[in-house]
Amino acid sequence: MTVSPEPTPYDALGGEAAMRALVDRFYELMDELPEAQPARRLHPQDLGEVRQKLFEYFSGWLGGPPLFETKYGHPRMRARHMPFAIGSAERDAWLLCMKQAFEEVLPAGEVRDAFWRRVLGLADFMRNQD
Repeated sequence: MTVSPEPTPYDALGGEAAMRALVDRFYELMDELPEAQPARRLHPQDLGEVRQKLFEYFSGWLGGPPLFETKYGHPRMRARHMPFAIGSAERDAWLLCMKQAFEEVLPAGEVRDAFWRRVLGLADFMRNQD
């Protein structure tokens, strides 16, 4: 009898379709919510490339295909974000959009909660101001 491996968080949350939907909704909210402006102003006008990169990062981070690493190497997220002034206001605006996207797109439960805790830590780690 073959034992099937435990699903990865990526699989449990819905795989590629869910990650694309999450990232798309996140960036829609960043454009829609006035409170998101501290984070939005750090991004280029055309969000196409950053959407793709976040999708690729989340894919590998959650145990799916390591798309980001394959294209760009080790994520080094903090180093990649150092050119941008990211303080508490920018972090909080980013998290506001991400939290709403999580709630709208991802299935509720332990896996989503664990992913959210990781996102909170990541967002705080990106701060390089105040």
